[in-house]
Amino acid sequence: MGVIEKRAKHKEEFRREILDSAREIFINDGYDGFSMRKLAEKIDYSPTTIYLYFKNKDDLLFAICEDFFANFFAELNHIRSVSRGPIETLRKAFLYLVEFGLKNPNQYKLIFFTKSVYGTREELVEEESMARNTYFVFKEIVQDCINAGKLREIEVDVIVDTLSIASHGVIAKNLHCPNFSKERSDIVAHTLVDVLLRGLQK
Repeated sequence: MGVIEKRAKHKEEFRREILDSAREIFINDGYDGFSMRKLAEKIDYSPTTIYLYFKNKDDLLFAICEDFFANFFAELNHIRSVSRGPIETLRKAFLYLVEFGLKNPNQYKLIFFTKSVYGTREELVEEESMARNTYFVFKEIVQDCINAGKLREIEVDVIVDTLSIASHGVIAKNLHCPNFSKERSDIVAHTLVDVLLRGLQK
């Protein structure tokens, strides 16, 4: 590996260290409790060094969210490639989102319940981002179901909103109700997915 490659690798590793530490602070202290100085103290570098990689805490939160959506985007495309039909694809995609939230509730809260770094839906679709790409793929999966005659012809965004709000509800219950056990969460998640999809089918 040459000098340039080593330098690039070091920069990427340091960027990853910054993001991992920032994610931890956001999760533990919340958006309002986060500061670049606190992050600098955690990784033992000066704030000036961090500013070479990220402009501010919103820039950091954006990068953290983009990491999640990049993984979600890849998973959605994998699900589409191996599923036997549009309804199975939608079921697996929706269940993946819910199960991610149940396994990683604090990360889910950070991504979906913290300050929006993407703005309104109209602003989201205008600017290139992994969140935008993921949203479009999820919409395509829903539209595939409608085109195949498997779902009622409801506006696609209404279906996407319905599924995302339902997912948020299960995760919020898991976050704020300590007696809501993992086993109970899993049962509720699978039941929710099946009931909603049956209700939306023709």
